Amino acid sequence: MNAHLLDVKQLNAHYGAAQVLFDVSLHVQRGEVVALVGRNGAGKSSLLKAIMGLMPQRSGSVYLDGHDISHAQPYQAALLGLGFVPEDRRIFTDLTVLENLQLGIQAPRHFATGQAAPVWTLDQVFALFPNLTDMQQRRASHMSGGEQQMLTVARTLMGNPLMVLLDEPSEGVAPVIVEQMGEAILALKAQGVSVLLSEQNTHFAQWVSDRSYSLDRGVLRS
Repeated sequence: MNAHLLDVKQLNAHYGAAQVLFDVSLHVQRGEVVALVGRNGAGKSSLLKAIMGLMPQRSGSVYLDGHDISHAQPYQAALLGLGFVPEDRRIFTDLTVLENLQLGIQAPRHFATGQAAPVWTLDQVFALFPNLTDMQQRRASHMSGGEQQMLTVARTLMGNPLMVLLDEPSEGVAPVIVEQMGEAILALKAQGVSVLLSEQNTHFAQWVSDRSYSLDRGVLRS
């Protein structure tokens, strides 16, 4: 059984003929927040997408809690407990906040050891993101970018993930939302949720993460 919750080894990925990830190896332990830092275009988002199975041209190995997801489709990785919060959010704008959250519901999970994974309910995600509490009947199209970011994270949590891939959580949102998002990530860690996040904002990454990897032009530098 793999000792790490997420274990990535020698991962390569391409967009067509262009290689964007080069032999990337990293790991995340249970209950750990790990940051991928680097400038825009360094390959951070591509790495998260490759782990999730959203880049079909990839090689190397990816294990989640001992399960080999190296060749899994995104829905298969999600069913095994890998949550993904994309930078562009991908919410259903014609649906209400509550309807978006209800669509994300999956059954509670257990780790390979048999221990129960963190379980998330509507009440818990509203406690984590109080801004959403009074917006339950609001259409997602009528939310600010920061509120949509919160909704995307909350919807992912309703799937009771073993760990979350979080792409640029502080990008393009107001400073007050950045602070709330940081507090939410720390709260996730306290609940035992593992997070791998990509982030250009090094101060934010240092605040919320236990450790970090530096990515430059698709290569891990540290």
